[in-house]
Amino acid sequence: MMAAPSTPTTPGRVRALLERCGLFDASQVERILRQAQETGATVTQAALATGLVREPALLEALARAMGVPFCRASEVAIPRESLDALPAKAVMQFHVIPWQVENGALRVIASDPFVPGLMDALRLAGGRRVRLALSPAAEIEAAAKRLYGVGADTLERMIQDDRIEVAPEETLDKLDLSSLDQEASVVKFVNQIIWEAYQDRATDIHLEPQEFDLRIRYRIDGVLHQTPVPPQLKRFQSAVISRVKVMAGMDIAEKRLPQDGRISLRIRGEEIDVRVSTMPTVYGESVSLRLLTRSSGLLGMDKLGLQPEDEAILRHLITRPHGILLVTGPTGSGKSTSLYAWLHTINKVDLRIITVEDPIEYEMPGVNQVQIRPEIGLTFAVGLRHILRQDPDVIMVGEIRDKETAEIAIRAALTGHLVFSTLHTNDAAGAVTRLLDMGIEPFLVSSSVEGLVAQRLVRRLCQVCRRPLRVDEAFLRKIGFPIGRLAGRTLYEPAGCEECRGTGFRGRTGIYEILVMSDAIRSLVTARASANEIKAEAIRRGMRTLRDDGWTKALDGVTTIEEVLRVSEEDEALAEG
Repeated sequence: MMAAPSTPTTPGRVRALLERCGLFDASQVERILRQAQETGATVTQAALATGLVREPALLEALARAMGVPFCRASEVAIPRESLDALPAKAVMQFHVIPWQVENGALRVIASDPFVPGLMDALRLAGGRRVRLALSPAAEIEAAAKRLYGVGADTLERMIQDDRIEVAPEETLDKLDLSSLDQEASVVKFVNQIIWEAYQDRATDIHLEPQEFDLRIRYRIDGVLHQTPVPPQLKRFQSAVISRVKVMAGMDIAEKRLPQDGRISLRIRGEEIDVRVSTMPTVYGESVSLRLLTRSSGLLGMDKLGLQPEDEAILRHLITRPHGILLVTGPTGSGKSTSLYAWLHTINKVDLRIITVEDPIEYEMPGVNQVQIRPEIGLTFAVGLRHILRQDPDVIMVGEIRDKETAEIAIRAALTGHLVFSTLHTNDAAGAVTRLLDMGIEPFLVSSSVEGLVAQRLVRRLCQVCRRPLRVDEAFLRKIGFPIGRLAGRTLYEPAGCEECRGTGFRGRTGIYEILVMSDAIRSLVTARASANEIKAEAIRRGMRTLRDDGWTKALDGVTTIEEVLRVSEEDEALAEG
């Protein structure tokens, strides 16, 4: 292979190179060059903007024309010593990856050979001759994150800044991080962590001090993923955690007790609320950040993933004049999202809706929302008791945690109010026994509760890269899958692509179990029947269980068999019991 030429910059060389690619005719080449000149974009950007070719095909053709290698940066083996050949700052600034040192020259993987001054800048940064290889930008980004970690260039500057560098065992009581310049390295590093999480669609960020490192994990589509970080990050543990605490309005001097705070951010014009919680651990304070996008909580009923018949049942229940509708499931199963969707659906000028929540995750126009504050005596029970004096039509209680709250909610339902709330139980029928265990009389439960909804969240298959699954009928029979419904239908499994960042999944949807109180079920409740008996009666009357709904979504190509099994194992245990 011939030596790579320097970055082509003269119009004649660029024109000749585009023509050698064989992807464009003469008029298209002129159009690309003219657009690059008029807009200030690089030739690569202008060529992609035409829509005539996709990035991998363009770069592969350019690599052939230039006589340089084309590769997938996230897949090639890169020796550790090659990473030291370029500063992390240059890697992040120019979006390149140092690959190999060949005869004294550094082979660098880039996604755009037409960046002005690229070769000279890399030669100065690395102190040696530079040769190119080409790879798609997303591949380079993934490789940089894996090899260097989040904020590697920022940490390089932090190492050179004695004012910021603090050992984990030291304190920052005398360091006012809030007074530092907003371009200070520690500030920028924390911003990068949050920005990366937002780009990856994460709902939670966990900063977890370990003995020898500071681990950062993102929860994406309900599953935790460890984020690569530079190995020297442990040295700045106290500075990073203190910066987060300052942003959240916490006391940075208090490291012995848990603290809670909140950060309001604007990312790409979107308001983001970040709930922050700290907890002292053996190796320092563990920090959890919950990212709440205000608009994401206001889904319509049609966005929840309900089957048409289940959506019709729920629409009937949420428009009843009175009664209690409970949604159940573990933490993180989408209960709050469902409650907000119900309120969003019925929110009209002629209805007075009041909520009591902890915390208020999303602000809804037209709804009177109350934040509980136990430290001053404003609990769910106290708030709910006073709400009844506010002439509400619909009441939403964030969670029924105790007998007192349950009793007031039932009294509200029996006196002509529609009440929405949540309970932490495994299935719909379990909500009944939970209320009875709290000490509520069976006749009050049977006369006030109108419907019970259990739900879980499953990851959605990436529709770009999903692939057909070879069916193992023995396994499907073992797990109780309805094989008879497979005729003419296809099950899918994840593959992984650029669209889903290699996970095979993109987004989540709900699976549901909706129990409507009938006369027969009310009789069972009054007789203190077990959850299993109530559930069996509901199934006889047509209720679809969580797992049944999951099978339907797997057959529709929305999710996988494994996802359904992962989130509905309690249902399986109940069936076996």
